[in-house]
Amino acid sequence: MTVFSSADELHAASGTDLGSSGWWTVTQDMIDRFAEATGDHQWIHVDPERAAAGPFGTTIAHGFLTLSMVSALNAEIYGVRGARMVINYGLNKVRFPNPVTVNSRVRASSRLADVSETGEASQLTLHTTVEIDGADKPACVAEVLSRVMF
Repeated sequence: MTVFSSADELHAASGTDLGSSGWWTVTQDMIDRFAEATGDHQWIHVDPERAAAGPFGTTIAHGFLTLSMVSALNAEIYGVRGARMVINYGLNKVRFPNPVTVNSRVRASSRLADVSETGEASQLTLHTTVEIDGADKPACVAEVLSRVMF
């Protein structure tokens, strides 16, 4: 894990690959709990019997479940020590090129694409890719914005 302790260290790392998280298994329980939290109970996610006859042969994770995991996966990749606050600021681009079938393993890889100053915070732009173990295409590609206040 890469740990930053100042805005200067963040700026110095701009444009560098930060590494990858560990692998996480996406279980049916995770998918079901996400459906409960969001109200998205589409059969492709929560009905294993019907999904078995569907286009993927099994249930798949919600794209937004995969996206919601990005913060925790990135927390395995990099950290900031001594900050008063680190917050998610938003997303510029998000795509879901490949579905995550139940019991697949995923991990994130991130590149610190840019660091800029907003006056009150350092704004990080991370290019994050969530890959699926054994798949040719990633599950999610996102440009993630975070703000760090020292």
